[in-house]
Amino acid sequence: MKHSTLFKKYGPWAVITGGSSGIGRAIAFELAKEKLNLILVGRGVSSLDELSNELSKRYQIQCIALMLDLAEDTGVEALQAATEGLDVGLLVASAGFGTSGAFIENPLETELEMLNVNCRSLMALSWNFGRRFVQRGSGGLILMSSIVSFQGTPWSSHYSATKAYVQVLAEGLGAELGGKNVDVLAVAPGPTKSGFASRANLRMGMSLDPERIAPVIVEALGRKATVLPGLLSKLLVYSMIPLPRRARIAIMGNVMRGMTSG
Repeated sequence: MKHSTLFKKYGPWAVITGGSSGIGRAIAFELAKEKLNLILVGRGVSSLDELSNELSKRYQIQCIALMLDLAEDTGVEALQAATEGLDVGLLVASAGFGTSGAFIENPLETELEMLNVNCRSLMALSWNFGRRFVQRGSGGLILMSSIVSFQGTPWSSHYSATKAYVQVLAEGLGAELGGKNVDVLAVAPGPTKSGFASRANLRMGMSLDPERIAPVIVEALGRKATVLPGLLSKLLVYSMIPLPRRARIAIMGNVMRGMTSG
């Protein structure tokens, strides 16, 4: 079998957290087309199994479905143990969720759960797999940031802070690991069609199609430090670059207030 460039550098196995829906699911299809075997991680066993079976049959690859909750302390350790004997060369850290509304009115336990998923587990997985990739001589990390990571965003203050953490971590790791043949990509999409909006209690008008931006994300790995997939993402970020930070915060606050349901 003739392997693609993607397979040669990052194959034969890739881990995708949040792999059963949204951008993670769409990236799974892109990697499956390139014949990478997949470890799909998520909380919904039926959706994971269904996707795993579909990808295995359609693309003749191996798929492993792991039902794990990365908000729990044991989630990262369980994923690490499950992949210990596999030659994993790519991590797509797509698991995450958001909250909206006034920060101090949201349940603390929900905000802590979001911090665990969006930051703590992503950091631990980046550390674990980053070390593995350096040992194997190549690899890649795709970390899911957001357009709200570039300034404070009222009515989504903590969510935007978690994504700022991811963005800054990815930028720093890209410089640290670049000389070790490990690529790091921060992905900063705008509003995207997925289960994100309902869980975050948001009303979204224009939004990105995960299937259309997934190829852009995969293609950017190893070529860019940050990718703004889709015209909507670029428009929302680039239009505010000339503005003072205070103005950007105010604008994003007005946008989020308009999107907040209830």
